[in-house]
Amino acid sequence: MNLPTDPGRTNFFGQVLTIMLIGAVVATLFTSLTPASILATGLAEAFDAGGQEAFVPALPNEFPTPTPRPRPVIGIVAGHWGNDPGAVCADELTEAEINLTIATLVRDQLVAEGFDVDLLKEFDVRLAGYRALALVSIHADSCDYVNDQATGFKVASAIGSSDQSRSDRLSACLRSRYAVQTGLTYHSTSITVDMTSYHAFDEIHHETPAVIVETGFMNLDRQILTRYPDQVAHGITAGVLCFIRNEDVNLTGSQ
Repeated sequence: MNLPTDPGRTNFFGQVLTIMLIGAVVATLFTSLTPASILATGLAEAFDAGGQEAFVPALPNEFPTPTPRPRPVIGIVAGHWGNDPGAVCADELTEAEINLTIATLVRDQLVAEGFDVDLLKEFDVRLAGYRALALVSIHADSCDYVNDQATGFKVASAIGSSDQSRSDRLSACLRSRYAVQTGLTYHSTSITVDMTSYHAFDEIHHETPAVIVETGFMNLDRQILTRYPDQVAHGITAGVLCFIRNEDVNLTGSQ
């Protein structure tokens, strides 16, 4: 016997069946399209926690890397290097040789102290507008015998810089420390216009403190200049450090 069919009930069961089929399809698509790593880690952890914490993926480190600031530099000029021999002795020893040896040692000593140093030629193109903590040009005096008083060193600072006091202080530091390190006397009476008006003073940036040093006479001071150049270099290095580190110029009691 055929039972009568209720159209409304049949329609209800059809709707339920349709919803179940749609749900099964959506679940299948979600499972197949979702990366396994997310299901294995993120969702699993969230479910294990009882739904108390939402899964938040880690963000990449997108903070910009700080740009390092350029380190201040010190300029050391090897007098006459790259241009001419300078003073020449009878045995062909040249001032340029002495200057370059001492300047190289000063460079190495300052680098060992943690500074960046430019070793510059006499007419180096980098001198134009040169900016530095300090500039020191290294020279030596005549190889000719003048008299028994023609011994010792000289220092002259740049004239006309925007901050004359800084160049003068650099000069004072060099006079103080160089005398102690070398035992040479300061020969102030023979400072010439060529020193006070040294060409590099007009080429470098006006805020760069600068000096020119005559390390000794190639006649009477030849022994220390040629046999103990490291001692001479230490005198210049100590003077530069005195200036940069703002040490007491009169710390040694020498001027």
